[in-house]
Amino acid sequence: MHLYKPACADIPSPKLGLPKSSESALKCRRHIAVTKPPPQAACWPVRPSGAAERKYLEKFLRVHGISLQETTRAETGMAYRNLGKSGLRVSCLGLGTWVTFGGQISDEVAERLMTIAYESGVNLFDTAEVYAAGKAEVILGSIIKKKGWRRSSLVITTKLYWGGKAETERGLSRKHIIEEIVRAMTHVINQGMAMYWGTSRWSAMEIMEAYSVARQFNMIPPVCEQAEYHLFQREKVEVQLPELYHKIGVGAMTWSPLACGIISGKYGNGVPESSRASLKCYQWLKERIVSEEGRKQQNKLKDLSPIAERLGCTLPQLAVAWCLRNEGVSSVLLGSSTPEQLIENLGAIQVLPKMTSHVVNEIDNILRNKPYSKKDYRS
Repeated sequence: MHLYKPACADIPSPKLGLPKSSESALKCRRHIAVTKPPPQAACWPVRPSGAAERKYLEKFLRVHGISLQETTRAETGMAYRNLGKSGLRVSCLGLGTWVTFGGQISDEVAERLMTIAYESGVNLFDTAEVYAAGKAEVILGSIIKKKGWRRSSLVITTKLYWGGKAETERGLSRKHIIEEIVRAMTHVINQGMAMYWGTSRWSAMEIMEAYSVARQFNMIPPVCEQAEYHLFQREKVEVQLPELYHKIGVGAMTWSPLACGIISGKYGNGVPESSRASLKCYQWLKERIVSEEGRKQQNKLKDLSPIAERLGCTLPQLAVAWCLRNEGVSSVLLGSSTPEQLIENLGAIQVLPKMTSHVVNEIDNILRNKPYSKKDYRS
């Protein structure tokens, strides 16, 4: 569950048995809440070697009639990462519903997109109460129910702030989310409505303040921040959030890896009629694209194309893989309006191993916007 500002795992030892799941994720835009079952902890007297650990795992799964080759990771190739320093495991690629669900696409297409994502190993689905005036949340829930997917296999995040039209149906007051921010999210989690919460579009100072309040009054702190991150937007995720990760364990869940479609390449010769930027409510996006800065960005994208061709991928796949190469990013949320687009973007997983330091440096030399950072997530 994420709260946001308004704007335009170890396997348990054989003696422990399998953990029982029951997850539910809520994510709020001024705060993020994610629901997931608490994993049972496994304590190894001495950390076993990779081979020994795999042997333990295979034996454990075999006892329960499961093959290691039948796991989602093995079948799909999807990678999973911890959400910040929490024990929650999320797919490194998630599916978002902004603009698309309940708006730009039909319910049938939405179901097709979710099916492709789920069958590709995606376990993280993001929405918000404000998306399509609540319709996105309803469509998401309806599809999950229709498909009969195990709730325990999913992480659902939603965001709070913009609710209904009434003054009491929006914001972060007790009336809207039960209580004020940190206390409210602690209550939501204690009531079993969510397992984790985080923030979206908060400053590093605000996140640190929330953490301090939580520790001072024995409440639950946020585990992640949802932030915009792409080739042309780097400062927060690469400079501010690593500091929070090291100090308080807050991870990054990023959105808009293609910069609202700007990096897709479709705006290289203007704004197509069927594009998002052509919609009346996205005039701001059109203005950004046709601006002087927008033209400079398009020129940089043209310079990046040879790199994508050399790696055997498309420009969007390169852009998503570039986001994933940052190991401080727990998950990158994809927004797609067609099955073909989603399949293409999911293909970034295959490009990730090719994102060597040499390739990353090539990209940085073209972009010339790498922010200065004292430390990274691995330090």
